[in-house]
Amino acid sequence: MSCHRAAAQFGVGVSTTINWVRRWRETGSVAPGQMGGHKPKSIAGEHRAWLLERTKERAFTLRGLVAELAERGLKVDYRTVWSFVHAEKLSFKKTVVAGERDRPDVARRRAQWTKYQNKVAPERLVFIDETWTKTNMAPLRGWALKHLLRKAAARTVDALCAAIGQFLAAFTSNECANYFQNAGYAPT
Repeated sequence: MSCHRAAAQFGVGVSTTINWVRRWRETGSVAPGQMGGHKPKSIAGEHRAWLLERTKERAFTLRGLVAELAERGLKVDYRTVWSFVHAEKLSFKKTVVAGERDRPDVARRRAQWTKYQNKVAPERLVFIDETWTKTNMAPLRGWALKHLLRKAAARTVDALCAAIGQFLAAFTSNECANYFQNAGYAPT
């Protein structure tokens, strides 16, 4: 019986029948081959020991570890390193407290702010979050403001205020009022 005729008789595809016949000729059986199974971990032995020591020495990024392992002759991908770090419980979560708080200059400024914050009238405070600037103004001006803030790269309050002062002339007072209203800072 031909493969085509057998396929038609049993209601299976012709290619399936051809594959079964090939398997029977090569192995003497039509039983399916093994699927899946245990795959040994890529990061094992001396690479595992090195990686455990390396992660204890200093801070790391997953992409950095991929590159370092490649330099040592082990080609692995990002997911493999992530799985290893996760399985070994080497990952850490960032805290909600910024690490910069421990720097002496930042600690001094925080102390100053804490000391004088009760003397500031709350209704006079305006918070502008430079990283999540809302761009609900007209699209042209909203994106322009975000672009200018990013380009200024100001990381202190004084530097941010100076940067805003420099490019404030690019916007009309009406556009500024619309911006603050859309951002939720308008008086109620």
